[in-house]
Amino acid sequence: MRAGGAETRAFLRLVAQPGIVSFAGGIPDARMFPSALIADAHRQILEDPKRAAAALQYSQSEGYAPLREWIAGYMRNKGVACGIGNILITNGSQQGLYIAGRLLLGEGDIVLTERPTYLGLLHAFAGNNPNYGPLAALAEPAPCGAKLAYAMPDFANPTGNSFSLAERHAVLAGAQAHDVVLLEDAAYTDLRYSGAPLPSLLALDIQNTGRIEKSCVIYCGTFSKTVIPGLRAGWVVAASPVIQKMGLLKQASDFHTAALTQMVLADVAARLPQSHVAMLCETYGARLTTMLDALGAHMPAGVSWTKPDGGMFVWATLPDCVDAGALLKDAIAEGIAFVPGESFFPDKGIKNVMRLNFTACEPATIRDGIARLSGLIAKTLT
Repeated sequence: MRAGGAETRAFLRLVAQPGIVSFAGGIPDARMFPSALIADAHRQILEDPKRAAAALQYSQSEGYAPLREWIAGYMRNKGVACGIGNILITNGSQQGLYIAGRLLLGEGDIVLTERPTYLGLLHAFAGNNPNYGPLAALAEPAPCGAKLAYAMPDFANPTGNSFSLAERHAVLAGAQAHDVVLLEDAAYTDLRYSGAPLPSLLALDIQNTGRIEKSCVIYCGTFSKTVIPGLRAGWVVAASPVIQKMGLLKQASDFHTAALTQMVLADVAARLPQSHVAMLCETYGARLTTMLDALGAHMPAGVSWTKPDGGMFVWATLPDCVDAGALLKDAIAEGIAFVPGESFFPDKGIKNVMRLNFTACEPATIRDGIARLSGLIAKTLT
C-alpha cells in the first residue's frame, strides 16, 4: 500500500468506521485536551472589544508577537537562545516542513532521510519531485549532493526510534561537512515516558557555532501533540534570514495563521500547568507499556517490534512472507486497523512492516485489539 494524499484520506475514512479498534491514526486522545481552558480563552478574547477586533482582523505573516515570545521562552528552556525574529508561526508543523521544501528544493534535488520516514514529509515535498538518499550519507566522506536532510531525533514517526547523543553530534557534523541544511522535526519531543531528555539538533548546533544566526538547522515544533491538534498551529525556529524568507512564502500561501487561534494559544500556553504534559506522559506511557506487554504475550514467533521511550508509535516487523497491506483487509473485516509500513518509504517499500498507534485507545482496547491482530498474523503464517 503506497499512499498519496488521496489514498491517505480514503484510508482514514475507512478506519474511522464505528466499531473499528484503530491503531492507525497518529492522534492524541481527545479526552486529554484542555477544552475548558481553550473555551475560556476564546470567551475572554471575544468579550473584550479591543482584543476581539485584533483577533478577527488580518495579522502579521510572522505571527502574533506574544505567542512568539512564549515560544522563545520555551525554546530557551531547551537550550536554544533565540528571539521572536527567529520564530515563524505556521499552520501546524506540517506547514513548516512544506515551506522549508518550497524554499530550499528545486525539481529533482536530493533529500536525505531515514528509511522509513514520516509520510507527511513525503507528501510535503512531492511537488518538488525530489530524489531521496539515506541520512547515513552524511557520515560518508564522498560528496552526497544533497541540499536538505530531514531528521526526527525524538520518537520518530513511524518507528518510535530516537537518536542517541552521539548520533545527534554525528548528524550535525555531517551536515556541516557537506553544507547541508538540517530540517529537524520535533513533533513528539515532549512526549517522553522514560529516559533522560536529550538536546535538540538546533540546541547542539548553537553550542557548536555560538549563536542561532550561524546554525544550519531549521526546527519545526507543534502544539498539536501536547495542547490540541484542531487549532492547527506550529512554529519554525531558525536563523533570522531563513525565517524572513519562509515568512514571505507563508504570506504568499495563506497570509498568516488565524489571529484568533494564535491569541487563544498564547493565553492557553501561559495558563496551562506543567502538570498537563506530565499527565499526558503518564497516561500515554501506561498505554505504551500495555501495548508492548500485549505484543509480547500474543504475537507469534518471527514478529519483532520497537520499544520506544516516548512518542505515539510502535513499529512492527513481520516475517518476510507476510504482506501487511493484504493483512489489513482481513484486519478491517475483523474490526482492527493499522497502517501498513510500505507507505513510509520514499522509494520501493518493505511490505512486511506496520505502524501501531497506542495513544488513542484505552488499555483494555489495546489488549483486545493486539490479541486479535496477533491471531490474524498467526493464521496467516499457518
